[in-house]
Amino acid sequence: TRRYTPADAPKEHLFALHDGLGLSRCVVVQATCHGTDNRALVDALRAAGGRARGVAAVGPGATPADLDRLHAAGVRGVRFNFLRRLADPPSPDHVLAVADRVAPLGWHVALYAEAADLDRLVPLMKRLPTAIVIDHMGRPDVAAGVDGVGFRRFVALMAELPALWTKVSGPERLSRAGPPDYRDAVPFARRLVERFPDRVLWGTDWPHPNMTSHLPDDGHLVDLIPRVAVTEAARGALLVDNPERRYWDAG
Repeated sequence: TRRYTPADAPKEHLFALHDGLGLSRCVVVQATCHGTDNRALVDALRAAGGRARGVAAVGPGATPADLDRLHAAGVRGVRFNFLRRLADPPSPDHVLAVADRVAPLGWHVALYAEAADLDRLVPLMKRLPTAIVIDHMGRPDVAAGVDGVGFRRFVALMAELPALWTKVSGPERLSRAGPPDYRDAVPFARRLVERFPDRVLWGTDWPHPNMTSHLPDDGHLVDLIPRVAVTEAARGALLVDNPERRYWDAG
């Protein structure tokens, strides 16, 4: 039932990329094209030997034993995709039912949605019993600027809900200026890092599925980090302390 077929991206390429970039650990997120078949994700986590955690996709038929096996493999979150071009959005009842089942495991709920859809998800977010991670800064319209109405609403939502985290990732998906510096997307990430230093996460989003304009150079994305987190303390929180707390201290 997938709506796209990505290029091959074997775990060996992922590990080689991380070695080249100097990354010691990572979080692997289940791709929408795999649906709720998490076998490739689990295989990568096991091959990483404790250096990776995962975010899975869980269907309504998942049993407690299924969740325990995912947890033992290193899964610490469950993801729901609300981008209609990639998947049929799940119902709020389904999201809540799964969240209730994974909350005792210490998992979080990851939500991927367009900025225009986030307002409609706020009632759901307020009912979730878990921490929540929003992909790609809520996909703001960079043309409107960091002081635009849409991004201001997202920042206000982050301030209102202490369970809300976000990934300051995806500049290659949001930018209109393009590579190598994605200069129009950087201020959004910097604003979130400065306002919510203990609730931001970073990633390159490799292998960049569904990128039609260009294939990003992950080295260029790493080069943006000092412009997003401008102090050593901010970089330590973004790259080490926050992921440690969210994924490795979660059980």
